[in-house]
Amino acid sequence: MLTLKDSQALAERFRQEGAYRSSPDTVRRWRGFAGIRYYTRLMAIYMASARIARQGKYTLEQYTLASHRILQLVESLGGEVDVQGLANLAGPGPAVIISNHMSSLETGMLPGLILPFRDVGFVIKTSLLTYPIFGEIMRSVKNIAVSRTHPREDLRQVLEQGTQLLKQGVNVAIFPQATRSVEFDAGGFNSLGVKLAARAGVPVIPLVLKTNFQENGTRLKDFGRIDPREATRYYFGAPLAVEGTGRSTQEQVVAHILKHLREWQIPIKSGEVKP
Repeated sequence: MLTLKDSQALAERFRQEGAYRSSPDTVRRWRGFAGIRYYTRLMAIYMASARIARQGKYTLEQYTLASHRILQLVESLGGEVDVQGLANLAGPGPAVIISNHMSSLETGMLPGLILPFRDVGFVIKTSLLTYPIFGEIMRSVKNIAVSRTHPREDLRQVLEQGTQLLKQGVNVAIFPQATRSVEFDAGGFNSLGVKLAARAGVPVIPLVLKTNFQENGTRLKDFGRIDPREATRYYFGAPLAVEGTGRSTQEQVVAHILKHLREWQIPIKSGEVKP
């Protein structure tokens, strides 16, 4: 299993190279029982993190290490990982990272990609804070919890708490989709991230990802089929300044996402930005 020293070396590699791609030496091919292996080892990673969190010792280094272990886990089961545009995270100040949301895999992997450059807080569902094991971790790091049932209150919380985090130099990552889905719908992709960036006076960084290595489950959404044939991809775009109403910036974020999803042959429900 990846050690803290290994994780620190990987973080330095991200900073130096600005990208990451699995090498043939790290990707192993498992032909059977990938799901059992994946979820068993994933729970072990989360349980170890929760134990540290209960002790009040869950540092950014521990947060990064757990995330890097998930990346290593994906590779150990035959999943290739390709990350581009990490250099765009190395700006002089914080930004709002706006991304599509495909599965719960990115929830585990993204901290390890962003934290080598700057602390990050995610906009998450309030219910995640009450999850066994995982909730203990989420309560130990900087996140903004929203109900998704009271839009006005959610908007107020994201704008107020998000602005506060950004003023402290912390990136804020947001998934504007209503729910996790492989299929992308630009019409349901809200502009909350752009609104937050405009209020705080910071740029936005568009992120497009493909994480259907871990599919969404039918009965339990967090426990879907594992498909090692599906490469896991992340592409961080260049920072975008928010001007005027932010409409143009929202269109540029969506354009970045659509361009790469089409290249990766991911289904598009709608490419039209909501007025």
